Amino acid sequence: MKKPPLVLQTTTLWDYPSQHYGGGMQGDKDYTGATPSYVIWNLLSRYTAPGDLVVDPMAGSGTTLDVARDLGRRAAVFDLAPSRPEIEKADARKIPFPSSQADFVFIDPPYSTHVVYSDEPGCIGRLPAQEPEYYTAMRDVVKEIARILRPGRYMGLYVCDSFKKGEPFAPIGLGLFSILCDFFTPIDVVAVVRRNKSLKRNHWHSAAIEGNYFLRGFNYLFIMQKSGSKTRKSGPPDPRDPAETARHLAARAVPKREGKP
Repeated sequence: MKKPPLVLQTTTLWDYPSQHYGGGMQGDKDYTGATPSYVIWNLLSRYTAPGDLVVDPMAGSGTTLDVARDLGRRAAVFDLAPSRPEIEKADARKIPFPSSQADFVFIDPPYSTHVVYSDEPGCIGRLPAQEPEYYTAMRDVVKEIARILRPGRYMGLYVCDSFKKGEPFAPIGLGLFSILCDFFTPIDVVAVVRRNKSLKRNHWHSAAIEGNYFLRGFNYLFIMQKSGSKTRKSGPPDPRDPAETARHLAARAVPKREGKP
């Protein structure tokens, strides 16, 4: 199938018919749980500029690194179990990165215990999302992201809820969004259509109907902003900053007059 050209998504329902864009690939197609690269491409295109520094503390197969390079952004990527030399070994709960230096942070954390990421005993992917320990660990991760991000800049968290037949449903998205709101200002919530090959298996759908449960059809994408603002020289507003644009337009608005026009 020929991949269609990439375009900026303009609604809060994102979809693209391929895991990778363009003629090559970003990250590793065989890496279980890899982030769709067009999701990262959209975020970096909207919220960063060439030369900006992007950080991914759970880099997986390096999709964020490859997309950042495609767009002329710098990248610092970390993982507890690095899959390639460019990824530095680190726990996302203690990112070896200076405070207030990242221009954008993207993270795609484990969705409970669905995937075995590594043999590392401290891997968050070993923690069931039905238990409070998972959210305690993720709070530490979010706190670190808030530490390294520059004031006024943005981050994105991509996650899916968890359900296994015979186990309680775990609304991971809502739980992590609540944690994010303790550290950041919400900018938007996006639903990303899941194009998992497993969803094409008819017997999975028949079993879901028979068992009266739902298959995961979308991922959450939470876009958040760190409080504070950058010091800017006079001139046009930064188009990546909705608050700055709103202030600029408000300042140019003609005040209403009392009485008849």
